[in-house]
Amino acid sequence: MTESERTVRERTPEEARLLVRVIAALVVVLVLAGAIMLVARAWGARPTTLGAYQGLGSWVDIYDTRAWADPTAAVKDMAAHGVRTVFVETGNSKSKTAIFKPQAQAEFVQAAHARGMRVVAWYLPDMKDVARDYGRVAQATDFKTPDGQHFDSFALDIESTAVTPESARNKALEALSKKIRAHVGAAYPLGAIIPSPVGIAKQANYWNAFPYASVAKTYDVFVPMGYYTYHGRGAAAATADTLANVRILRAQPGCAKVPIHLIGGIAEKSTTAQVQAFADAAAKAGCIGGSLYGWAGTSAADWKALRVLTTLK
Repeated sequence: MTESERTVRERTPEEARLLVRVIAALVVVLVLAGAIMLVARAWGARPTTLGAYQGLGSWVDIYDTRAWADPTAAVKDMAAHGVRTVFVETGNSKSKTAIFKPQAQAEFVQAAHARGMRVVAWYLPDMKDVARDYGRVAQATDFKTPDGQHFDSFALDIESTAVTPESARNKALEALSKKIRAHVGAAYPLGAIIPSPVGIAKQANYWNAFPYASVAKTYDVFVPMGYYTYHGRGAAAATADTLANVRILRAQPGCAKVPIHLIGGIAEKSTTAQVQAFADAAAKAGCIGGSLYGWAGTSAADWKALRVLTTLK
């Protein structure tokens, strides 16, 4: 009989006692580890990485026929310009199906992952039926390709004003957000696509009491729709708008240190000078990533101007 084959009964009393102490110590370690995990979840522990929101991103919505016709080609083009993350819309409250073009969604995921890129699914709820919206979001977060791949993160597009008054809208948003977080767990990275803080401040009666603090408690990164193209003309205006969006957001309760991936202007309506101004300002403001909306309208000159965002993290 070899040493490794000796049973506890065949060991000396001293050896047996030592083995018991070792086993007891291991049990204690495992119990403590489990307790720490439970406490972390109870305290709302956040993901250790937000890689899906870092660097340069690009957007595809359900109306982008060119991208949906050939997702692999679209992803290949994005990758050639330094894009690290593809934001793909899975649907909205009025979509006929919970997941828009599931086969093409799978192709986006597979093509992006094959190039070392990440994919964030996003969904636009009107929040008139929280159960319906939650069900559709859950299908997006649970979505898998035929070979078992999935989205790297999910972001909720928070902009609909279909629910009134604002108090009811905020209540519906909080209920939906809590359901989403409970479904994905504390370690899953969630993004909050929010209206432009500058726009909220300027546009009376749009969303005067936007629940920044509540959103910050549930979501890990803010993705403001800066859209400088709606707030002024020229490069100087794009710079000022970008910096103001970050400054206003940082001043809100619970948002002083929240990570930000900032969406710039509408690509088709932007000049190259505006794109460059936005990209430089987003980097200067400490954003972890940035993008234009969306892929189809981004020109070769725009991609060149956006290169500064590829190094953000």
